[in-house]
Amino acid sequence: MSDLLWDDVREFFDPDLMGTLPDVWVADASVEDWQAVLDLVASSGWKCEYREGDVAMTVPPAERVLSRAADAECPSLRVWPVPEVLAIFRFLSDDAIDFDVDLREVQGQERLDVLCGLFSAVGRRLGKAVLMSAEGGRHPVLGFDVTADRVVLTAARGGRAVGSRQ
Repeated sequence: MSDLLWDDVREFFDPDLMGTLPDVWVADASVEDWQAVLDLVASSGWKCEYREGDVAMTVPPAERVLSRAADAECPSLRVWPVPEVLAIFRFLSDDAIDFDVDLREVQGQERLDVLCGLFSAVGRRLGKAVLMSAEGGRHPVLGFDVTADRVVLTAARGGRAVGSRQ
C-alpha cells in the first residue's frame, strides 16, 4: 500500500510551485548517521556515483568525506533507487543530511512510491524524520514520520509546519 496517494499530493510535486529541486534533509545528524546512509546505499543495491568536483571515485568512509578541508569542493553522492529517479546527497555538514530530488522525475503514483520508499529507508535506518520543503523553503510539506513509520503530509499547525527547519 502506498504511503501517499498521488492525487492527494500532486501539488507538492509541481516544479513551478515547489522549485525543481526541493530541499530534503535529516536534522540533528552525525558522522555516524552519514555512514549509516552510505551503508544503506551500498546494501540496497541502488546504483550510485560518488564525486569530488568532476572526479568520480570509490565511496570513502563518511568520516573522511566530512573531515575535508574547509575550502575543498563539496562532494556529492548520486543515488538512483530506480533508473528514472535520482537523489543527490550533498556533504555540506556533519550535523544535517541534505539531498535533492528532481520533481520532474517524480510524477505519478509509481515514482511517488519510489520517493516514499527512499525517504522511509533512510528514516528507518537512522530512526529520524526525513523532511521535504519547497526549494529554499523552511517549512516541510511532507516527510518520513518515525512514529507513524511512513511518509506523511506535514500539516501546518498554528502557522508553523510540524518539524519545520529553523
